[in-house]
Amino acid sequence: MEWWLVQAETVARLLVAAVLGAAVGWERERAEKPVQLRDLLLVSLGAALFTVVSLQGFPGSDTGRVAAQVVTGVGFLGAGAILRLQGTVVGLTTAASIWVSAAIGLAAGAGLYLIAFLTTAISVIVLRLPRSSNSHEEGTPKER
Repeated sequence: MEWWLVQAETVARLLVAAVLGAAVGWERERAEKPVQLRDLLLVSLGAALFTVVSLQGFPGSDTGRVAAQVVTGVGFLGAGAILRLQGTVVGLTTAASIWVSAAIGLAAGAGLYLIAFLTTAISVIVLRLPRSSNSHEEGTPKER
């Protein structure tokens, strides 16, 4: 494949990751959550960039290692969003949003566009569902 086609595909992967991460982030912003559009766009974009660099920058290497390390690193981001407050745990949905945004970025970075779009759609739908009456996330929207 010609050099410019490879570069165009790389740009497309990064743009798709950014747009899809922004979609999840937009939903979180609309719900007035602490992790919003810019945050989740950057998580998705970063995961996609790590994936693209792994695939194209180190051909023949174990590219699955990069994906595994992205998952681990994003897990630390998500853990920072989870708090224990007055006997309840808050931030689980925020942490899950960070985690799924990274997964969307990994999929887009690998060129798995259908999976990335489908996961984004499912995520936004799930995030828009009303919380159950026994939800563990309490407090004001900015506290979650």
